[in-house]
Amino acid sequence: MTISRRDFIKLSAAASAAGFVGFPMISTGTAAKRVVVVGGGTGGATAAKYLKAFDPSIEVTLIEPNQHYYTCYFSNEVLSGDRTLDSLKVGYDGLIKRGIKVVQKAATGIDAAGKKVTVDGGETFAFDACVVSPGVELKYEAIKGYSAEAAEKMPHAWKAGPQTALLRKQLEAMADGGVVIIAAPADPFRCPPGPYERASLVAHYLKQHKPKSKVIILDAKEKFAKQGLFMEGWKKLYGDMIEWVPASKEGKVVRVDAATNTVWAGELETEHKGAVVNIIPPQSAGKVAIASGLADDKGWCPINPATFESTLQKGVYVIGDSSIAAPMPKSGYAANSQAKVAASAIAAALNGTTAPTPAFTNTCYSLVGPEFGISVAGIYKIVDGKLISVEGSGGVSVANASEAVRKREVAYAHSWYNNIVADTFN
Repeated sequence: MTISRRDFIKLSAAASAAGFVGFPMISTGTAAKRVVVVGGGTGGATAAKYLKAFDPSIEVTLIEPNQHYYTCYFSNEVLSGDRTLDSLKVGYDGLIKRGIKVVQKAATGIDAAGKKVTVDGGETFAFDACVVSPGVELKYEAIKGYSAEAAEKMPHAWKAGPQTALLRKQLEAMADGGVVIIAAPADPFRCPPGPYERASLVAHYLKQHKPKSKVIILDAKEKFAKQGLFMEGWKKLYGDMIEWVPASKEGKVVRVDAATNTVWAGELETEHKGAVVNIIPPQSAGKVAIASGLADDKGWCPINPATFESTLQKGVYVIGDSSIAAPMPKSGYAANSQAKVAASAIAAALNGTTAPTPAFTNTCYSLVGPEFGISVAGIYKIVDGKLISVEGSGGVSVANASEAVRKREVAYAHSWYNNIVADTFN
């Protein structure tokens, strides 16, 4: 549905409030309660913070191998030159100050029956409940010729950090008139609007510095998130610089050769050669979730949507990208919302009380250009044990809006970024 700017602001405010419905401060007790959180991204960090907020007596341990986390959201601005990679970097000092123990090691296994998490080196951490938020695993093998090694020539840049910097350097080094190929995967995958925002901001950079160049999106799908709004922006800002090729037009990339920057797409294996090639491979739940028996045969983790407890391993809660939570997208805001629900459910369970009925929210902003923002929002609830969109609650930015409206969306997007980082890591 289409909503006005005024209605969108009201919706966003309502969504923010709904995300906290039924999240009371739990009374502290004397018995030790131990919760181990695996993964220090948006979902895991939010869960750790809110577990401690809901019940300060809980001993919360966050297991994350990296000293810093780079947010994937807004990493496409690094590619356009409008943001530095360091501006995406956050640490865990804020969580440590709240009394959360941060262990900088990689979790290798989660034993739900034995109630312990094992990390590199064999050390174990006992828990009464465990939250798992490992993000996604990239399925390199799904595309013939692609691999972690090939990604050093054809970067995926789907986990922000060194890969983002590599892709930016390749864009800077390419000659004017070159072709940038972006391969978008089939659903489900992390951040559904991400490849199309990436194409937009890459085109913005090229328009300024290499105007004879072109962006080709080879897509494994027939449609994508906010498609009409993206295409409106592409035409207005970039003319014919961006070409989108759906699966039915030989868009699905099936084979690559990193040595020659060549890709082949579709049943006919149509050949494309790029000056820069960005391969975003299919994805699955994070490696530790699969290794620990939390994923189904499709590679994603089924959960009870009222609590996000795994339906396969009791006492383990899976949130964020790895979970099966449709119709919620695999987004940072969704992970943040799910983390609060799981934290509330765990705090209630550990204190012998009943978890309140949750409400979930999501808002996804995308930048088509530095002054052209678009967004989609939604509220979700549990009906008959299933997670559904609240009818009439969601919507996207209006089509053919004024330049002032699009510019305001960019300001809202940057404000949203600052707010979610503060809510998650501080």
